[in-house]
Amino acid sequence: MFKTLFGIGGPKVDLREKINQGATIVDVRTPQEFQGGHVAGSINIPLDRLQDQLKKISKDKPVITCCRSGARSGMAADMLKAQGFEVYNGGPWTSVNNLM
Repeated sequence: MFKTLFGIGGPKVDLREKINQGATIVDVRTPQEFQGGHVAGSINIPLDRLQDQLKKISKDKPVITCCRSGARSGMAADMLKAQGFEVYNGGPWTSVNNLM
C-alpha cells in the first residue's frame, strides 16, 4: 500500500491527508476500465478527453489522478498542473483505493 507519493526531487505528500481534505479523485482510464473497478466517489475522465473536460474539476481543492499503472495519471497530473490545479499523481487506482 502506498501511503505517500514521492515526487521526483520534491517532498513526499501524504495522499490520505489530501483525501481527508476533500481531494477530487480523477480516474483517467477508459470508461470500460473504470467500470471494471474504481475508487468510490472518483470521477472518470479519460486522459484523451481531459483537456476538454477541465470544467468538471474544481480548482478549490486538491486533485489526485489515478489510472491502471501510474503512467496516464502522471501525464494527467502534468496537464492539470499546467492549468493551475493543485494535483498529485496517485498512481494505480488500487493504491489510491487502499487509502480510503
